[in-house]
Amino acid sequence: MPAPTLAAMEKLFEGCKIIKAGVELPASQLASTDVVGLYFSAHWCPPCRGFTPKLAETYKQVVAAGKSFEIVFVSSDKNVEAFNEYAAEQPWAHLAFEHRDAKARLSKKYKVSGIPALILLDGKTGKKITKDGRSALSSDPKGEKFPWIPPTISEAIGSKLVKADGTEVDAGEALKGKTYGVYFSAHWCGPCKGFTPKLAAAYKTLKARGDDFEVVFVSGDRNDKAFAEYFSTMPWLAVPFDDRDREQDLNALFEVEGIPTLCIIGPDGKILNSDGVQAVAGDPECAKFPWGKEDVTALENAGSFLNDTPCIILFGGDQKALDAPAKEEMARAAAAGEDSEVDEVAFVAGGGGGGGGGGGGGG
Repeated sequence: MPAPTLAAMEKLFEGCKIIKAGVELPASQLASTDVVGLYFSAHWCPPCRGFTPKLAETYKQVVAAGKSFEIVFVSSDKNVEAFNEYAAEQPWAHLAFEHRDAKARLSKKYKVSGIPALILLDGKTGKKITKDGRSALSSDPKGEKFPWIPPTISEAIGSKLVKADGTEVDAGEALKGKTYGVYFSAHWCGPCKGFTPKLAAAYKTLKARGDDFEVVFVSGDRNDKAFAEYFSTMPWLAVPFDDRDREQDLNALFEVEGIPTLCIIGPDGKILNSDGVQAVAGDPECAKFPWGKEDVTALENAGSFLNDTPCIILFGGDQKALDAPAKEEMARAAAAGEDSEVDEVAFVAGGGGGGGGGGGGGG
């Protein structure tokens, strides 16, 4: 007989002990839970120590309301004594400290680059709900928005956008049938101020030749005066500065970790490229518009993923040798989906030719 198919949570924690209140918690129980949070944290981390009590209050309220929610603490503590002390303060489950290999695997799988981090998963399917569970729960301390499913791109952008002169426009009409960029930037950010003129030049080039392209600016400015001054240099649309909820939703939806960030969205509403900054900066003539993610990335454009994604880099030689395997890998990764256990491999041209601006994602 074939082996029984493991549920997503059972597969995620296969071979691992999960403990809650001193008793082993079967992964099969997590598989029947609506939302499972992976809480990456450590006793030595001051921001973690500040967030954990707030998370505990939300957790208790959500569970008391009868909602199906569990958290598994994944420790970055330096020794088992610190782990035991910290885990004892937490009302949820924890991954046994001995499973250091599983901790490393989970950190890599969900691209955890700093703590505290809270990854929310659908317990039944294993699919990621949001990488930024910390923001989701911090903005909803009573758990009223459980299960914290992020809005769609169009929902997050909202119904109204503004021009630099303050005129309101209907977002649906302004973006319908177009390729557009969601541009996260701020007046105080040096790299942003260096990239914005390049994006503006590309925008004007595309408009002049009749291509349907729009940009939605999502400001990270510290006050409305800085926003107004910066936005006055831009020829496109923006999310109103006073709508901080929308700004937060969009940052969480696109998993923005630094600025400038430009996400390119196709006419069908799907993400074409999360690394639009490199794509646009490397294509001043807009010859590669709409800047979809390329199969092979030039080494100078691979900085956004080189450290956390398995890469095959070809130095010298015929860069076209990467084209066929790269296309096969892109197709395999697309079929597997982002929740696949197998890492997507990025193909990088190390010099003399190769692809342009796109980057490979992680698995």
